[in-house]
Amino acid sequence: MKIKYLLLIPIALIQLPGFSQKTWTLEDCITYAHDNNLQIKRQQLQAEIADNNYFQSYLNIAPDINAHMGFSYNDGYAIDPLTNNFIDNETRNDNYSVTTNLNIFNGLQIYNNIKKNQYNTLASIQNVEKEKIELTLEISTAYLVILFQKELLEVNKNQLSVTELQVDRTSKLYEAGSVAKGDLLEIKSQLANEKLNVTNAQNELNLAYLNLTQLLDLDSVGGFNILIPDTVQPDIYTSIVSANEIYADALEYLPHIKRAEYALESYKRDLAIQRGKRSPQLYLSGNWRTGYSSNLKDQFDQNYQDQISGNENRTVSAGIVIPIFNNWQVNNSISNAKIMVSDAELQLDLTKQDLYKQIQQAHNDAVSAKEKYLAASEAANSYRESFKYTEQKFNVGIVNSVEYNIAKNNLTKAESDLAQAKYEYIFQTKILDFYRGIPITL
Repeated sequence: MKIKYLLLIPIALIQLPGFSQKTWTLEDCITYAHDNNLQIKRQQLQAEIADNNYFQSYLNIAPDINAHMGFSYNDGYAIDPLTNNFIDNETRNDNYSVTTNLNIFNGLQIYNNIKKNQYNTLASIQNVEKEKIELTLEISTAYLVILFQKELLEVNKNQLSVTELQVDRTSKLYEAGSVAKGDLLEIKSQLANEKLNVTNAQNELNLAYLNLTQLLDLDSVGGFNILIPDTVQPDIYTSIVSANEIYADALEYLPHIKRAEYALESYKRDLAIQRGKRSPQLYLSGNWRTGYSSNLKDQFDQNYQDQISGNENRTVSAGIVIPIFNNWQVNNSISNAKIMVSDAELQLDLTKQDLYKQIQQAHNDAVSAKEKYLAASEAANSYRESFKYTEQKFNVGIVNSVEYNIAKNNLTKAESDLAQAKYEYIFQTKILDFYRGIPITL
């Protein structure tokens, strides 16, 4: 796995044309991702479709109006469509009509369809917000990983600098005959190991940068740098909010919950639509038509304009449709709609249940991370004092290079563990902020 990652590094570091250098803050990364992420754009398109459907459901209240124009030519024995007389000659007929239909009442199906599409639109908007906050969390995590890897790299570089000084000092002592060759070889081995640690830490940092730029969908990591805050320290004095309090905030904030709630309301409206199909339907319709026949022109010498005005016909009608039996389709539609409402209720409960479990886990992880950080901080302080004391004894020849290297390795591990514990605790507190709707900042 490490080899595969190392092979990716040279590719990731290629500078592609057109990518300008910039120092990115966490807010810059989040804003850029929200504006350019393809999945977010797809969800926005779906929200636009839902909004169009919502708008159309309002327009369905209005009557529909349609115009028709028809032209025909007949040669032979036929019935003139305008006069209904039998003819046996060449005839040209023109027909014009305008029709309109208005649904007066259909069991409130139109109204409930408006509300259904309204909830569908709101649910689609929540899908967009869901994508945004989940991407925000991913980017924040990747950003913190870079900060951690940078700090870990500095730890290894600092230890390397100390060892380089000791190699130089031990070499001079060996040349003066004050120390054995084994001590010099031991400290040089330590130097080689720490150079490897620096290389590995640099590679992990490169991978962390690669991961963040991929989340941002950037073409290259070349020239990409993040802003390093002056201090990144976890707050160990503020108590961690209880899981129940976090859950209460999450119910009001997270789009995951709101989306499930809107989906439930949409299915309820669909049930009302299906029930409305049992209701009688009242309608009103109107029709205007006229026409021209060359047969009338030949027989009665009526010109085009006279025929159009003289052949007008106007009709207004109203009616009622009473559903009696429709192959049980309405009842089955109502039954299926009830099932969908029940399923949406279960989905909402399941979403809340999963959310509460996630918050419980996140709260427990935050508490554990805080305890781990405090313990790691105490351990690092102890190993610093221990190494300082061992280094003083090594400098005066009281301890050998093996004991010195053991103390130094212990300190390096303690400082690495502290850095890891620090960023783990910061990350876990940011997770809790995420559930509470608090913007993630550093």
